[in-house]
Amino acid sequence: MTYDLVVVGGGPAGVAGALTAALAGLRVALLDSSARLGGQYFRHAADPKPAPGLDRFLRQARALDGRADVLLRHQVWSVSREPGGDLAVRCVTREAGAAERQAVLRARRLLIATGAHDRPLPFPGWDLPGVLTAGGAQALLKGNGVVAGRRIVVSGTGPFLLPVATGLAGAGARVLGVLEANGGLGLARHPLLALGKAGEAAGYAASLARHRVPYRTRQAVVAAHGEREVEAVTVARLDQEWNVLATRVVECDTVAVGYGFVPQIDLGTQLGCATRNDVDGSPVLDVDAAQRTSVPGVWAAGEPTGVGGWVLSETEGRIAGRAVVADARSSDTESGLLLRRRERGRAFGEALQRAYPVKPGWQGWLRDDTLVCRCEEVPLARVREAQDLGATDARSIKLLARPGMGWCQGRICGYAVSCLAGEPQRPPRRPIAQPVTLGALAELPDGELPDVSDVSDLPDVPRAH
Repeated sequence: MTYDLVVVGGGPAGVAGALTAALAGLRVALLDSSARLGGQYFRHAADPKPAPGLDRFLRQARALDGRADVLLRHQVWSVSREPGGDLAVRCVTREAGAAERQAVLRARRLLIATGAHDRPLPFPGWDLPGVLTAGGAQALLKGNGVVAGRRIVVSGTGPFLLPVATGLAGAGARVLGVLEANGGLGLARHPLLALGKAGEAAGYAASLARHRVPYRTRQAVVAAHGEREVEAVTVARLDQEWNVLATRVVECDTVAVGYGFVPQIDLGTQLGCATRNDVDGSPVLDVDAAQRTSVPGVWAAGEPTGVGGWVLSETEGRIAGRAVVADARSSDTESGLLLRRRERGRAFGEALQRAYPVKPGWQGWLRDDTLVCRCEEVPLARVREAQDLGATDARSIKLLARPGMGWCQGRICGYAVSCLAGEPQRPPRRPIAQPVTLGALAELPDGELPDVSDVSDLPDVPRAH
């Protein structure tokens, strides 16, 4: 069977796009690697305080029943164009208690709505048990009802720290502080854009006050300490460029850190979709007014086209869904209301990224023995040695020192290595977008393996441990 549309990603963008196309009568499949729809923001199984917009999202998800094939626990690792023009979407299914197996779906059109993941920054001790990303702490809480620790410090930059801290405090953890590395103005320079979020921000502020959680600006965790796990952190007072002015030690057992998000665009770059640099320098998929990428038959919505929150993601998903329907029926897609809503959402997302940038002073937090790449255990000293040997960009550092060649394939350390190299982060080129076993690959019939012969720019070979 060939679907009119396959949507990859079950967050607000993917669900909105799938529902829009399905309601118009198209044959739609929605794939997501999780056990339930929602994406990172709408994880809700054990959430003590549902996220704003959750009820609306759940209504849309329920409306998909009987209208689209919703395939959960399906992790897409490759998409390619077949000789006849259709797209082959290859995924691994991981049903609970069952063996991993391969599945291949055919589609006339594809919507990439794969979201984003946390962007951490390295610091001494960030490889200790007890250090995790802010999104990781939230996922444990929302998805499984697990509180990451008892005495927690939340550190980084951006408004995402607030729901993470309030969620942890509401679940019984003692949150010792929310440390915002930037100043306290935030969106004060954009009062009209901030107005729509004022109520939400006030709710977080009231929750922090109720749980006696201090909120400190121009401060960040710059080191974690402990023998086998986190026992304490060094908290620094920072200047505007994040250089350390003074430090103090705080005893804790958990650190949740987050410095923005990295859009997941692997499937788009596999297909050759054009990219652009977002406000913060992150590569994102370039789309037109109808959310079309540069590759015919491929649309993108949500964080892969630029981080801007769930409202923008849903709006872009609906625009993409309408465009897919119009493409299938050779009709018009214009919707002035949706386009205006998208422009407001994009303006808000850009303002957020400008209000909470990552400043270069974080590189001064590192020591020679600080691991930059945890997978391959590459310390800062080895990165500097590679530069002394003539490495002038992130790729040559990678070839000489191996950061980015491990299990995560540069998803965690890629941003840091690019910063240390003094260049913008490059779009990823991975013929296998997600981890997949050789056994699962062996199940594919002859001719189903994607072409991975051109690996001239892909020296991503994990070292045997």
